[in-house]
Amino acid sequence: MILVVGGAGYVGSHTAKGLLDGRYDIVVFDNLSQGHRELVLGDNFVEGDLLDADSLRRAFERYPIDAVMHFAALTAVGESVRDPQAYYRNNVTGTLNLLEAMREHNVRKLVFSSSAAVYGDPNQVPIPEGHPKLPVNPYGRTKWMMEQILNDCDRAYGLRSIALRYFNAAGSDPEGDIGEWHEPETHLIPIVLEAALGGRPHVEIFGTDYDTPDGTCIRDYIHVVDLAAAHLLALEHLTAGGGSGAFNLGTGEGHSVREVIDVCREVSGREIPVSEGARRPGDPPRLVADPSWARDGLRWEARHPQLSEIVETAWTWMTRRNVQV
Repeated sequence: MILVVGGAGYVGSHTAKGLLDGRYDIVVFDNLSQGHRELVLGDNFVEGDLLDADSLRRAFERYPIDAVMHFAALTAVGESVRDPQAYYRNNVTGTLNLLEAMREHNVRKLVFSSSAAVYGDPNQVPIPEGHPKLPVNPYGRTKWMMEQILNDCDRAYGLRSIALRYFNAAGSDPEGDIGEWHEPETHLIPIVLEAALGGRPHVEIFGTDYDTPDGTCIRDYIHVVDLAAAHLLALEHLTAGGGSGAFNLGTGEGHSVREVIDVCREVSGREIPVSEGARRPGDPPRLVADPSWARDGLRWEARHPQLSEIVETAWTWMTRRNVQV
């Protein structure tokens, strides 16, 4: 049985769906502070918090856990700058509690949700896994700190792990059962589509003078279904006796903010007003993955790399929910 920590959240719920489709038995563990009860899939759910060691122990004692997938983290970069203690407490202390519970119950396989934020402002694009790790905000530092802790736990306790460094997760389940649902929303594609639905007066572009073809930031958008598939392959790798590692998850292609807005206009068939503002501190001009290690080490590749397909699935989900924010 697979314990899906944070399985009521965005990537966690899509991975839970992939696990169930793959006929895995799962139990979802989530405190519902960021996730939604409506996104919990399967029959087994424990409402608990990583900062509550007793609720963790109850989950491990109640279910025969073989491996863990860990998605439970605070993820808003700006918030992490304003309140770093909350991020270190939740992301680091909470994960340490999870690792302790795993050791107590002899669970030695973990797939960890990491981030491209570990790289900071890159000096090489596309970014390989060997790039220096110089995170520029507390969120990125919590992810890099946990990757180092996981390496230490492998050496000391034989707790093997795969850290998956997401670039820009986007899109929704093509079948429309689940989708991206943040309150408040912080990701570009749903923000633009909220404006298309009339829930926002406009989309603000932060910075139009970057050294990019159209002056706006370029990011690597990876479909959430492809992210979920990578987690299953990482689990298979560990189950087959494979060693620990870290892998980028991205398409290897970048799209600018203006490109994203144009594709959202095409998909929605609606005009989307924009306003242009100043750069946000710490936004690199380009963040694009080199995913070759994941291709070679996990036999993974993005099967839904087209931005239009990513946006179409997000639009279908949002219109079905009739989002008006």
